[in-house]
Amino acid sequence: MSGHGHSHGCVCEAEHEPSERGLEYGLYRRIDVDKLQCLNESRDGDGKLVFKPWDQRNERDKYVESDTDEELLFNIPFTGNVKLKGIIISGEDNDSHPAEIRLFKNIPQMSFDDTGREPEQAFRLNRDPHAELEYPTKITRFSSVQHLSIHISKNFGSDCTRIYYIGLRGEYSEAHRHEVTICNYEAAANPADHKLESIIPQTNFIS
Repeated sequence: MSGHGHSHGCVCEAEHEPSERGLEYGLYRRIDVDKLQCLNESRDGDGKLVFKPWDQRNERDKYVESDTDEELLFNIPFTGNVKLKGIIISGEDNDSHPAEIRLFKNIPQMSFDDTGREPEQAFRLNRDPHAELEYPTKITRFSSVQHLSIHISKNFGSDCTRIYYIGLRGEYSEAHRHEVTICNYEAAANPADHKLESIIPQTNFIS
C-alpha cells in the first residue's frame, strides 16, 4: 500500500495510543443511525449496535447475528461526504465469523437482489476476534461516499454469521461545508501480511 511505511508482518498496535486509534475509527459518529438498515438480522435493530467506539470493539454484549442464512447486508447512510480508507470487521473466533465482504457505494435502500452487481471492492477475510486487522480500501473508488453498503456474502461454514464490531476509517466533510476531519493513520496489522487476497480483478473503472 503506497504511503504505508510497514512491510513486515507484525501487529503494530503499540505504535499508536488507544485514544489516537479511537479518533482514526471515528466515522461511526458520522452515520445517520436512524436510517441505517441491516437486512437478514435475527433481531430488529441489532445491526446498528456493531458500529461503536474503538474502546468498545471487544465488548461482547452488543452484536448482530444473521437470521435465515449466513448473509447480512448493511445499508449505511452518512450525514455528509466520506472518503473511506479502511474497514475492520470482528466476530467470533469460529465458523460464524464473516469470510467475505463486498463493498458498494451510493446505492440507497440496497437489497439482496442488488448484490449480483459488481462491487467497488471485495475482500476475503481472516478470523479477527480482537479487531486487529484492517482491510485498506481503494481510496479512488471511495473518495465521495454518502451511502455505504456492506454485503457479508459468506462466513467460514456456520449456519449463521455473528459480528461484534465494524470499524470504518477515513475522512469526513459536511455536506454543505468545506471543513474536513482528517483521521491520520499509519500503523495496524496489514491483512496483506496474512495472505489476504482481493477477489476482484484489477480492473480500471471509468467514472
